[in-house]
Amino acid sequence: MSEISAVHTAIAVFTGKSTDHMLTDQGSQSWVLDRKNALHCEYLVCCRSGIDWVEGPEPRGSAFLVGRISDVVPSTETEGRWLIKISAFARVSIPGVWQGWRNPVHYTDLASLGVDPNTLTFEPMPEPVTSDQRVTVSETKPAGGSLTISEAKRGLALTFGVSEEAIEITIRG
Repeated sequence: MSEISAVHTAIAVFTGKSTDHMLTDQGSQSWVLDRKNALHCEYLVCCRSGIDWVEGPEPRGSAFLVGRISDVVPSTETEGRWLIKISAFARVSIPGVWQGWRNPVHYTDLASLGVDPNTLTFEPMPEPVTSDQRVTVSETKPAGGSLTISEAKRGLALTFGVSEEAIEITIRG
């Protein structure tokens, strides 16, 4: 008798936001979706979008993060849109997952995306950054001088609860 594998429902999203951005937000947000349908999904699969505007280094169309969906709540960024909250996440690097679907939110399952949940190592979500944990530029800037790259990285790392090594700063002039 053949064993029937479980279907692991998923929402694939095409996003320019970085893993660190999503960890700060506790998920991926500003999506137009049906909350009722989204709540039936177990997993969020984030795929890299964009050519010009992206926060992460992953190749376009590749999956870079898989999260366990815990809730779908109103977005904190865009009124009338949704935040897909996750309780745990796994960093992945799977090329060619996004198949050019017209909508940046695609209801599917992990198997169809080539993701095997048994190979994923999930990490718990970091605690949310509260307003009293945020650091202002004035707290990192020397009294009489300019802000250095090192000082900016330190302040941003404290603000977003990540290591200074996770901060990349690009200056265009």
